[in-house]
Amino acid sequence: MQVPAFFKKNTLSAILFVLCSLKGYSQPISGIWKGKMGNYKVELKLIRKGDSLIGTSYYYDSKSNYLRYSIKGYFEDGNNDVIWWDDVLIEKSGSSHFMGTGQQPLLAVADFNCPGEGIMKLDGNTSRKDDKRQEKKELHLVKGSSGALFPDEWDFLIENYVYGVMHPEVVDSIEAYAFQSLPLSSGSPSASQGTALVSKDREPSLPLDPPQQQPALTNEEHSKVPAEASKPVEQTNEERLNSREKILQQVIPVKGDSVELRFYDNAEIDGDSIAVFLNGRLLREHILLAEEAYIMKIAVKDLQPDNELVMVAENLGTIPPNTSLMVAIVEDKRYEAHLQSTMGSSALVRLVKP
Repeated sequence: MQVPAFFKKNTLSAILFVLCSLKGYSQPISGIWKGKMGNYKVELKLIRKGDSLIGTSYYYDSKSNYLRYSIKGYFEDGNNDVIWWDDVLIEKSGSSHFMGTGQQPLLAVADFNCPGEGIMKLDGNTSRKDDKRQEKKELHLVKGSSGALFPDEWDFLIENYVYGVMHPEVVDSIEAYAFQSLPLSSGSPSASQGTALVSKDREPSLPLDPPQQQPALTNEEHSKVPAEASKPVEQTNEERLNSREKILQQVIPVKGDSVELRFYDNAEIDGDSIAVFLNGRLLREHILLAEEAYIMKIAVKDLQPDNELVMVAENLGTIPPNTSLMVAIVEDKRYEAHLQSTMGSSALVRLVKP
């Protein structure tokens, strides 16, 4: 894993620039955390940007056998709740058999606590990101005094955060560099990094045989085809929910009395409509997405600790796919989720009680 030369030289100049232009401040959640999440040894690099968290997680059994994910999350100052999840698998080294299939993204919910002077811990639970019914396992991480086992682009920020380099503009510039070669989606890995996830064992795709032209039906044969056979079978929204893949788009922490959800069309207004399910129960259907928000509220007391909110496309509008912007208002905080649904997949948002 190569650390860019930019971060190896001119460090003093960079720090002096920051000292001259920014007000220094510390953010103790930012740093290197080490310990275990479930059965896995982890080195976690958390970078705070406002209320959001970004960075990387390394699951490993040795320095040469690991998986690296980009992460996203939130930090709640008022109650020290920390939520983060593995976003995209961006690097692996070695066989990585210690994680089963080699790709097991996790969701973590933890409490940030300081049990003693100079000691900072994250204690909570973790589970598979894409399956809330999975058994939760404990996580225990300690903010490390030693350096990183896996050096990367975030080390510059972590080592110099006391000088003010955690300013959002500086974080943005490092983030843009660190993840400039991320795959466009978890299913299309980048080929630009030496150890980035490129499947060396994957066979190249072969062109499909051209479809065979079927002979046209004669008038006599056509008259024998039942009229019902030419009509598509219309699915109910419950059938659509159960037959389509659910793809996680966002994780949102919830608290207080209620969560207000606002749904908009996320692109050109083209007739998209959706149905909304909470933990498999239909909340609303035939929601026509438009420029003006469609609003619904959910009582927090009625929610489970971990909840699946699923947006099912009833159609694709005139411009596929079905796209929507969901804004969640939780007390005084606003969370945005850009959702995309098709006839084969539905957008999933997890609502988690810290």
